[in-house]
Amino acid sequence: MLKFIKHNLESISGVEIYPIISLLLFFTVFVTMLFFVYKMPKKNIDEVSQLPLDNNNNLNETNNE
Repeated sequence: MLKFIKHNLESISGVEIYPIISLLLFFTVFVTMLFFVYKMPKKNIDEVSQLPLDNNNNLNETNNE
């Protein structure tokens, strides 16, 4: 199957730039997310990490809906 895809892509001029663009896009998003997580206050991280374990808060939210 790769032969069919590779053959079709060889006929497109400038196709070699697409893997480079996708790698740069992935790297940019990954580094941006690392930066935001690193700069996030410790209080927010603790609060978000406890959300799945907080049964009282979940019960109140479902009753209000």
